[in-house]
Amino acid sequence: MSIGFQLSLTHKFRAVVLASTLAALVVALGATLAFDLRDARRERAADLAAQAALLAEASAAPLQAADRAGAERGLAALRRQPAVRTAALYDGAGRLVAGYAADAAEPPPPSRPAAAAAAAGDTLLVVQPVVRDGQSVGSVYLRARTDTPGALLRHAGLALSAALVALAAAWAVSSWLQARVTRPVLALAATAREAVRRRDWSRRAERVSGDEVGELADAVNELLGEIERREEAIGTAVAGKAREVEERRAIQREVMRLNEELERRVHERTAQLEEANRSLQAATRDAETANRAKSDFLSNMSHELRTPLNAIIGFGQLLQADGLAPQSLERNQGFIGHIVAAGQHLLALINDILNLAQIEAGKMAIGLETIELAEVLQECHALTQTASAQRGLRLLFPLATPLRVQADRTRLKQVLLNLLSNAVKYNRQHGAVIVECARGDEDRVRISIQDTGAGLTPEQVRGLFQPFNRLGRDATIEGSGIGLVLTRRLVELMGGTIGVTSDPGKGSTFWIDLRAAPGDAGRDADVPLLTDRADDRPVPRPSATILCVDDNRANLALLTEALALRADCHVLTAADGQAGVEMARSYRPDVILMDNNMPVMSGREAMKVLRADPVTAGIPVIAVSAAAMPDSVSDGIEQGYFRYLVKPYDLVDLTDAVDAAIDARKGAVARARAAAAA
Repeated sequence: MSIGFQLSLTHKFRAVVLASTLAALVVALGATLAFDLRDARRERAADLAAQAALLAEASAAPLQAADRAGAERGLAALRRQPAVRTAALYDGAGRLVAGYAADAAEPPPPSRPAAAAAAAGDTLLVVQPVVRDGQSVGSVYLRARTDTPGALLRHAGLALSAALVALAAAWAVSSWLQARVTRPVLALAATAREAVRRRDWSRRAERVSGDEVGELADAVNELLGEIERREEAIGTAVAGKAREVEERRAIQREVMRLNEELERRVHERTAQLEEANRSLQAATRDAETANRAKSDFLSNMSHELRTPLNAIIGFGQLLQADGLAPQSLERNQGFIGHIVAAGQHLLALINDILNLAQIEAGKMAIGLETIELAEVLQECHALTQTASAQRGLRLLFPLATPLRVQADRTRLKQVLLNLLSNAVKYNRQHGAVIVECARGDEDRVRISIQDTGAGLTPEQVRGLFQPFNRLGRDATIEGSGIGLVLTRRLVELMGGTIGVTSDPGKGSTFWIDLRAAPGDAGRDADVPLLTDRADDRPVPRPSATILCVDDNRANLALLTEALALRADCHVLTAADGQAGVEMARSYRPDVILMDNNMPVMSGREAMKVLRADPVTAGIPVIAVSAAAMPDSVSDGIEQGYFRYLVKPYDLVDLTDAVDAAIDARKGAVARARAAAAA
């Protein structure tokens, strides 16, 4: 099959024509031969049957008479028929009467006649019964040859001659068709091959006829024209693609650069994330530590709150008992001292918690002003003296430091008292607390508080400013674990910083850095220290009139009793705002202490009336109110209150506020008199 496909179109075309002609001739001759052989066989069979019938008719009498010689004479006539090869006559009993075979190669007649005529190959066999007067007297047996091989040879010779003539004619026809079909097709192929080899798509094939070959030439020419057009388009496209490829290479280089930049950034970001994860893990550990400290704080706060409440309630019930002997006045004074101390401790705890909550919520108001450190330190010294004396501690304070800072006076005092309280509580017996002030870098002022206590380990220092963390301190020492946290937040709100240095076994030094007041450079001269042996007795003041206005009789009685301890004051009282205004107009006091929430006229309404009246406009009004929210305090100051004391208040704070108000009133009066005299 592969060899056939390797033949040229000419040979294939010629082979197809010759093969089809030969096939048609073989079919036709085969059919003719088959029909001829069939007809010849039929004719020979009919002829043999006729001869058998004639022999039967001629041999009927001899067979009936059992005349063997007569029967052989009848067979002798058949010997002249070369086609009959074997013949025999049988009597009615089926016995062989007479018979012969044409030669020794032929088989002899059978001993018994066959039942019927039969044929095999080129042999014909006829058995004809012999009937006389309606009775079977014997049978005739004839066997002849049809001469089929000879007929086949004769027909084969004829077919071969016809095939040769037909093939010659087919060769001539194929040559004619080749000139008409194959050569133009080969010319088309040569044109296409040359166009492909030379890449010359402008070549065209010649149209030599108007038949399908001509249409094929037109199709090839159209194909070459289309290829030519597309080749031009491809050339243009290739040039564009080359530019596009170059652009893409440039883009690819840029993408690779960006990928490298992205990988670098991803690497950096991964490093940052790893660092953030490490920080997060550290923060998680800190949070877990803070949570444990918070749980400890809740337990500690429960103890801290219940302890002073127990003292207050217990000693109050003892004082309330009807069976208490009248002569136990000294004992009563002790009970009262316990109640006051427990109340002050409870108030300090509550204030610390509320202050920290306000700072965390961003509601802590800070008012920065220029503050003389000497004044604040002297106040802190006075407030710390009693606690330090109980433990036999020696206090060393700057006597008259010239340094000034930008801070909130109240919050700075609160910070210093927190640090001083810790220095006293955690100090050793008969130790010392040393306070120093000095100029720092970048217009900063450093205030340091040194104790001689047990000191702190590095681990304790790291957890020092965590909320609710008491660092495993002795539970017998009062404290909530939020004092230092509150202190740090207050210092930061004032724009300062706080830190600590500690040496275990030798003590600790806490320091705060605050901004120096403007124009305060060079004022940090050496300052002598003020010790706890200094004379802190109060200087007597001239007599002053103070008006107390409160609708609560217990609060009014407390104010009256607290001010009655002062020999320089004369106290007036009023039960509502309207009565307070009328008494202020009548008595013109030096200071007014006024509650806010009162019937008839509130404290703020009364203050507005007093400010509108020229007679009372210059009297300082100090608010004494239970409204402790930062907004309430700041609003009260803005509306004109001289000071704002929150209930429950410390008697020291009350004394400070009254003294400041008396000084302000006396100064204003003196200036007014000087102006009038001028």
